[in-house]
Amino acid sequence: MAAAPRVDTAQLMELLSLSLGAYYGDFTLAAASENLTAIQGKTLTVLRRGPVAMRALAEIMACDASNVTGIIDRLEKRGLVRREASASDRRVTNLVITTEGEQITDAIRAKMHATRDGLNRLSDEEQNHLCALLERVFITRSAARPE
Repeated sequence: MAAAPRVDTAQLMELLSLSLGAYYGDFTLAAASENLTAIQGKTLTVLRRGPVAMRALAEIMACDASNVTGIIDRLEKRGLVRREASASDRRVTNLVITTEGEQITDAIRAKMHATRDGLNRLSDEEQNHLCALLERVFITRSAARPE
């Protein structure tokens, strides 16, 4: 039996683009159902991994620090995040997701039906393999495990 032809990088990038577009659309609709913008939902998702300094969040989100301030102001007003001074450097403000913010994040994930349905079509072994591949492609070891 002949081996399947190797998929080239351009084909993989196109498939990733289509996949991420579908995921983003699903995520955006789910976030909107919780009266959040996609960027606000993404912020909660990032903070779910643990406290993050304002400047670091701007880097993770690939946006200007002034934009992060506005995003955090709106999330804080809803009680979804809070600001805390860093224990090691009082000049640094850490952002922490609240219990309500965690609940909203769970609600968003639960409403991502298209994404869930697609992932649920994979066996446990395929899901584990996909997870390992995505970590290998996109997540460096230092970013994979919050301190």
